[in-house]
Amino acid sequence: MIVKPRLGRGLEALFNNAGSAIVGSEGPISLAGSSMVPISKIQPNPFQPRKSFDEDELNQLAESIKNHGVLTPLLVRSAGEFYQLIAGERRLRAAQRAGLSEVPVFVRELDDQQLLEAALVENIQRSDLNPIEKAHGFKDYLEKYGVTQEVLAQRLGMDRSTISNLVNLLNLAAEVQDLVRVGQLSLGHAKVLKGLSDHVQQVVLAKEVISKALSVHALESLLRQQRADQNLGAPKEKSGAERTAHVQSLEDELRQKLALRVEIKVRSKDKGQIVLTFDSNDDFERLVEVLRGNSG
Repeated sequence: MIVKPRLGRGLEALFNNAGSAIVGSEGPISLAGSSMVPISKIQPNPFQPRKSFDEDELNQLAESIKNHGVLTPLLVRSAGEFYQLIAGERRLRAAQRAGLSEVPVFVRELDDQQLLEAALVENIQRSDLNPIEKAHGFKDYLEKYGVTQEVLAQRLGMDRSTISNLVNLLNLAAEVQDLVRVGQLSLGHAKVLKGLSDHVQQVVLAKEVISKALSVHALESLLRQQRADQNLGAPKEKSGAERTAHVQSLEDELRQKLALRVEIKVRSKDKGQIVLTFDSNDDFERLVEVLRGNSG
């Protein structure tokens, strides 16, 4: 298989072929070499990985376009009597909202594979594409063109581990993926949860993270405790008295509240210990704050 030159520098390579046009990190691209095309002649990119667009951002961009016009040309390819969008869907949508009838474009001749790569690069390196959309974009590319993650990483100028970690998010329960997609669950939390094979447990812990505003570190502590409990297997120490379902329930309640390992040791009818185990200074500080809050 012939590996084409990578697009790791973003869309700069594509734009640089258009006279003096150079992609800026924030500023406009020179209009030299661009053409004005009716918006009605521009079709959407069929490989667009982004599925949702922030309405407030679109409205702000539309207002800017009303005042200053489209400062950065769209990138398109010929499609018979029409043009197919390669990059710039946010600008296209905002221009439509601003009431423009035409926009500046650069025309480039790309095949489908290059079109998908360009869409991935624009969204991943220049926009805030959510992790699940990135994962689907990578997965679609890998399946469509039958390449390895290493090859895709080279094409996009990324680390293979980044692509692997994102694609693996698609092994999460659908409900957890939705929470990541809408931003209720962070990428860090998702990476921890994807290590669990039980989808039910993933969902339960994801909801616990959201309801209790647990940090990634606190979630890791919960998982460590659960694994430690599972490894013990047999009932815990009974010294002097039988452990009851009520005691176990209290342990679970404290564990979830404190995000620490908790063990209630019943020594006799009226005596015992509550053992709280912390694994880091952050855990200790958080525990102290909880105890101070309850006592004060």
